[in-house]
Amino acid sequence: MDRENGPRVPAQRAPRMSPTAPVGEVTDTGTDAEADVHAETDTNASGGGLRFGVLGPVRAWRDGAPVPTGSPQQRALLAALLLRGGRTATAHELIDALWGEEPPSQALAAVRTYASRLRKALDPNVLVSESGGYAIRTTALDVTEAQELAAEADKLRAAGDRTAARARLAEALDLWDGEVLASVPGPYAETQRARLEEWRLTLLETRLDIDLEVGAHAEAVSELTALTAAHPLRERLRELLMLALYRSGRQAEALAVYADTRRLLADELGVDPTPELSRLQQRILQADAELARPVEEPAPAAAPMARPAQLPATVPDFTGRGAFVRELGARLATAEGHVMAVSALAGIGGVGKTTLAVHVAHEARPHFPDGQLYVDLQGAGNRPAAPETVLGSFLRALGTADSAIPDSLDERAALYRSTLDGRRVLVLLDNARDAAQIRPLLPGTSGCAALVTSRIRMVDLAGAHLVDLDVMSPEEALQLFTRIVGEERVQSEREAALDVVAACGFLPLAIRIAASRLAARRTWTVSVLAAKLADERRRLDELQAGDLAVKATFELGYGQLEPAQARAFRLLGLADGPDISLVAAAAVLDLPLWDTEDLLEALVDTSLLESAAPGRYRYHDLVRLYARACADRDEQPPSEKEAALSRLLDFYLSTAARVYAIERPGDRLVDHLEPTSYDGLTFTDRHQAQDWLYAEANSLLATVRQSASSPSTLRRGVDLLWASLDLAESGANSKEYEAVATVLREAAKGAGDVRAEGRAALTLAYVHHHQGRFDQAEQEAEEVVRMARSVDDPLPTCWASNARGAIALYQTRYEDGDRHLTLAIAEFRKAGDRAGEAAALCNLSRIRLATGRQEDAVRMAQQGVDRYDEMGHALRGANGRYALGLALTESGQLAAAGERLREALAVFVDCRQRLWEGMSLFRIAEVDIAARRYGAAAACAEKALTVLRGIGGDWRRGQVLTVLGRALAGIGQSGRAQVCWQEALDIYEELSVPEASEVRTLLARQAAA
Repeated sequence: MDRENGPRVPAQRAPRMSPTAPVGEVTDTGTDAEADVHAETDTNASGGGLRFGVLGPVRAWRDGAPVPTGSPQQRALLAALLLRGGRTATAHELIDALWGEEPPSQALAAVRTYASRLRKALDPNVLVSESGGYAIRTTALDVTEAQELAAEADKLRAAGDRTAARARLAEALDLWDGEVLASVPGPYAETQRARLEEWRLTLLETRLDIDLEVGAHAEAVSELTALTAAHPLRERLRELLMLALYRSGRQAEALAVYADTRRLLADELGVDPTPELSRLQQRILQADAELARPVEEPAPAAAPMARPAQLPATVPDFTGRGAFVRELGARLATAEGHVMAVSALAGIGGVGKTTLAVHVAHEARPHFPDGQLYVDLQGAGNRPAAPETVLGSFLRALGTADSAIPDSLDERAALYRSTLDGRRVLVLLDNARDAAQIRPLLPGTSGCAALVTSRIRMVDLAGAHLVDLDVMSPEEALQLFTRIVGEERVQSEREAALDVVAACGFLPLAIRIAASRLAARRTWTVSVLAAKLADERRRLDELQAGDLAVKATFELGYGQLEPAQARAFRLLGLADGPDISLVAAAAVLDLPLWDTEDLLEALVDTSLLESAAPGRYRYHDLVRLYARACADRDEQPPSEKEAALSRLLDFYLSTAARVYAIERPGDRLVDHLEPTSYDGLTFTDRHQAQDWLYAEANSLLATVRQSASSPSTLRRGVDLLWASLDLAESGANSKEYEAVATVLREAAKGAGDVRAEGRAALTLAYVHHHQGRFDQAEQEAEEVVRMARSVDDPLPTCWASNARGAIALYQTRYEDGDRHLTLAIAEFRKAGDRAGEAAALCNLSRIRLATGRQEDAVRMAQQGVDRYDEMGHALRGANGRYALGLALTESGQLAAAGERLREALAVFVDCRQRLWEGMSLFRIAEVDIAARRYGAAAACAEKALTVLRGIGGDWRRGQVLTVLGRALAGIGQSGRAQVCWQEALDIYEELSVPEASEVRTLLARQAAA
């Protein structure tokens, strides 16, 4: 394949002239009365709205409606004319195309008949007769469209726009609809069928090549696995598969693909792999760093890379700091062509570190043409940003696909440095906690630079240029004050203005707040403001602790707020979440939505609150601390603080319960939750409800964590966690969910609240279960049963018994599992919980299946599905179909099993249940193996590995690897199968689970083969 110009459609072979001697008969005969009538040869005379397709069955449409194309041989004639690109075909050439060397005796008459019928079916000017032959004048052909899309993709790729090129190739490939020229007879059709299929594969290889260039290697593995199974001797596909595996961190499997290929080529063709494939193997053996880079370096002046421009806007009234600007600017300029430059600014809160760093970064932009990255590391707060989370955001901004971003911190840092290699990018790391937090975020390559701001001096950051930022000089402070307030007002009261900036301790943030208040109040004089600051308690002293100085500064702004604004400022600061939505803020303040918005926007105007996004607000971390201090001091009555947080908790619990209910109609959990006094949101659409839950996940979990501090809110916090169980299954929030559940369990235990402790332990049992930690899950579930029964809390008892049954299934304790699930079914029935009963029935089905009672298994799973369907319970109905699919698989009903599992998969994808999406793909792979569709099985298992990355635990990964190995062995990739089994064995031995013996057997058979 020509990488520069892309795939081309192979040239068409014109049909040979057929002999004139008849060799057979034809039943479809007739004459063409119009055979000698010549039509205009205008290539635009294609008929109004006519369109043709040959990349599948030969078809025609007029304005979207199908047009009959006649018998197979008549379609063969139509195809032969369409594929000539408007050129005329003689009658003899058409006879040769339709019948080859043995035409029937009435072949010429048949051709004329077919042509006449086609002319009647199509528009008169489409099929024309000329020079003793026929031609079709049209460009509305799927092959032509595919050629144009492929040519456009070539140009886009050459220009460096790989994403657009891939999209065009995908459009072209979508035009194929099954077998080319399906059911069309004749030698010409056979030749064209092979030619167009080869072209399709070439286009597909090009698209996959681009996938790897843009870093989508993890997703490509599944497709390439299936393609190599379907086309085992096509070495280019093998080469791409090796590269995709290597870039996915699966070096052993990549080398195994080469070994399998070499063995196959020797056995089938008696040849060695191509030099390209052999060179790739050597580069993988040598761990070639260039090979691991997902994005190919563009040629000079070629495609633009992703160039992030994340710097916040610089303030228009930036003042002073000239020496620092020059010093830092000169330091950043040295990064161009030299070692990486790192400058770290330190100083108390509010001293202007961020303002200075952003201003310097904007000044230095010409030195960093490949982009600027920015992040607020939240180092001054209780929960600083995790480096791995920041690296994920940076990699996405630099153009890395989500699927290509690894899980661990070290891998992300390595990929980050590789991605920045050769680029000139400035990274601004704002508000860092310490050197340990930022080390993984440093570019590490020449041409790049990092600016760091922090409240601490980073003496342990090797190689950094340290800058201690002090308060402003009196001249600079006065200049900043004047630019905000206005020259006219300050000029007449210069001494008073100096008193103001001195009282602010020359701290830029304090000066900005004071000046903004004065600018907003035209009736005040500077002297009035100075008099307000005369009190020493309001004055900033540069020798004081940074937080206290900042607090005194904020006091100035807070004191100018209207009573309603001040109340909003105090109460909203009590919430722990990273930000807060407008509707949640309305709950905290117990005000209508429009009044709340007015207050919040007023606080934004005074710089005491930030607008994080439309409808969302956040505090600077120091301002939040100050707001809480104000609440402790000023809120009357003091109980209003607890009431505000209680309303927020009620809002979240009420809304989460409605999300749960709309996703699980008929489920009784919502009837067993703690009552709420403040109402939440109502949803009419399941997707809207899901969007809310995942958008609010961080703030919701922060509220749950905060509820642990008070016995009056603890139970509602636990129930909110229970109602939000989807967050534990989604993967994105699993770790934080588990951490919060642990905090609540300990808080409940400390408070002696057995009911709350039991429910918190239930959520932990489910977390451990989903993560494959079955021993811990069993311990928690056993405790749940004990605690729930002691306080007569029936629903957790039902849930825990159901969970213990499922856990026993995974641990092959089938008798225990049968007992737990039979009890769960009885308990759910007693509680009137039909959804829970259905869940337990489906789990019991799997126990019966594991013990050889297949008929019972199918019957019970079907009962569960029927109950779910009666309630309209789509999500749990998918769980039921999953169990039914397993039972049908074991009973040999493979077609039905595949249908049920695919139905379940569609729902899990729609509901964003990544764990169950991955497990459904895994089970479909098992069905395909049972049906000996090994290529399809390998593709599904690969997809399952990709989906389950980071969730589901190692045990489930071992399951998928075992099945993937079976599928690969089935398509002849035994070396790669052995690698998968070995990894699965390592996992099982680490976990000490019985599945290890099965994998040892597979490896032993492989070694003996």
